[in-house]
Amino acid sequence: MDPLGARSQFVEVQNLPTWDQPQGVQDEVDRKSQLTEEDDQLANQLNSLESPFPFRQDINSKIVLFNGDVALLNCTAIVNTSNETLTDKNPVSDSIHRYAGPELRDELLKLKGCRTGEAKMTEGFNLAARFIIHTVGPKYKAKYRTAAESSLYSCYRNVMQLSKEHAMASVGLCVVSTVKRAYPLEDATHIALRTVRRFLENHGENIETVVFAVSDVEEPVYRKLMPLYYPCSIKEEKISLPFLPADIGNAEGEPVVPERQIRIAEKPGNLEDSDLGLVGSHAFARMEGDVDKQRKLILQGQMSEAAQHKQHQRNYNRWLCRARAEDLSDIAALKALYQTGVDLCGRTVMVVVGRNIPVTIIDMEKALLYFIHVMDHITVKEYVMVYFHTLTAEHNHLDTDFLKKLYDIVDAKFKKNLRAFYFVHPTFRTKVSTWFFTTFSVSGLKEKVHHIENLQQLFTCILPEEIDIPPFVLEYDTRVNLLYAPNSPSCSSKPALLSSP
Repeated sequence: MDPLGARSQFVEVQNLPTWDQPQGVQDEVDRKSQLTEEDDQLANQLNSLESPFPFRQDINSKIVLFNGDVALLNCTAIVNTSNETLTDKNPVSDSIHRYAGPELRDELLKLKGCRTGEAKMTEGFNLAARFIIHTVGPKYKAKYRTAAESSLYSCYRNVMQLSKEHAMASVGLCVVSTVKRAYPLEDATHIALRTVRRFLENHGENIETVVFAVSDVEEPVYRKLMPLYYPCSIKEEKISLPFLPADIGNAEGEPVVPERQIRIAEKPGNLEDSDLGLVGSHAFARMEGDVDKQRKLILQGQMSEAAQHKQHQRNYNRWLCRARAEDLSDIAALKALYQTGVDLCGRTVMVVVGRNIPVTIIDMEKALLYFIHVMDHITVKEYVMVYFHTLTAEHNHLDTDFLKKLYDIVDAKFKKNLRAFYFVHPTFRTKVSTWFFTTFSVSGLKEKVHHIENLQQLFTCILPEEIDIPPFVLEYDTRVNLLYAPNSPSCSSKPALLSSP
């Protein structure tokens, strides 16, 4: 207990500014400076699109971003991030134990642990908070990204559910999943923000305040991403729309695999018949025109590097908006592009199956949109691509004009974070055409392309268990590799093994 007349070290939640209020002069300046005339134009162009996270004053008034120790919050409950035995040593847990006192440790022993994604509750003991909700975040591995996302969602969802069941007025959330568990901060923040948003929309009528308690390292990430899920105006809502990730979860915020998200749309709209005029065929024509115009201006030397970048980013954002709005289930069904495991360096592996791309009979415009839809969230980090050219025919070959358009449209992160492109089972003709394309049509790609003659060569960079290979590719490779058997006179021509780039 504080000495008589001494100022309490605990923080009263009702004295903290909510998200709908500027948190000081600098915050107001920052928000206004982000909304430029170009943003006005972009907002006008996106007016016909409906954001999945619309401006809600009532929800924003319940949200607080607090840079400080969650253990000091005078909430109904605060959250502790721990491990399966509830004995984790991390800054959040250590502080909570220090202020709560030794009774907390004894109480946790009675709980007999907690599974990943679950949440359990104890008293707050000497804390200002009446309760502590303990949850266990997942250990992150890129190979099991989907499982980690689902577990982290469950952490926040179960915390909020306990808050509702116990009629709590306020809850202080720490950042679940510590650095020791290696969960990427930005990815985790997306899940935290959207899960809480969806819960407040659907079940939060009696919850008055949710505090996101963050550190100095975490605060900039939260401030950057919060406008996506808690826009402070209709204008900010529209401007934030292009920057939402490909997976925005289902109605409860639960992560959804991108391909599955496309297929389960209840009533995929016909864009030409809907109000989404900007993302229909007229928008496509205009976006193509923007690319051509931009290319001409660059060639004429009339655009600065910064202007080129901003123009390109706006153009890509339009494509991304359209990719999220259009029904692409027919392209997804081809199974021509999918995510698999990781390479020896831990980078995500994306697979393209050439034989599954019937170029002459599908809408290539939609194929381009599908590529953007699936790849946008993958390319925020380093990744590699594996292209199986195995048993492709003329009607499977992508022409250079399409590839050049794709290369011109995609965001800079696609090019920067692509570390290797493995071209499996190439022919002499494709080797020549690839050389010409990477030499004369695009820049910065040539050194990343590796021609792979057989799967054993590929497995020196990506372990067999980390990549899903179509059966016909395995069968072809086995048949062809008989030429490289020890008794074969041609075994000396077997390609050298690769080292992972």
